[in-house]
Amino acid sequence: MFGMSGKIKGEVQDLDCERKIKDANELEFAIFCIENIAEKLGVDGKRIYDALTKKSGILYGYIMPEYEILHTQGKEYIVDDIIEVIEERGVVV
Repeated sequence: MFGMSGKIKGEVQDLDCERKIKDANELEFAIFCIENIAEKLGVDGKRIYDALTKKSGILYGYIMPEYEILHTQGKEYIVDDIIEVIEERGVVV
């Protein structure tokens, strides 16, 4: 499946991606994503943070690059989309 930028959502991203959180809005969005994914999966937020950063690079390789589009979507879409990416990449939460 293709992500917002046309990249294949499951493709491997560089874990040291240069794209970081640049302002308070992006930080708030990252926290929103982590908290809501954790809630939906019934796990601790720290596990989700680790899965999105240390285990996969999804936070800086997918969520932040797609911030401009993702943050305009509804909560359910955002959470389901990111969970789909997690599953496609085989990340264990």
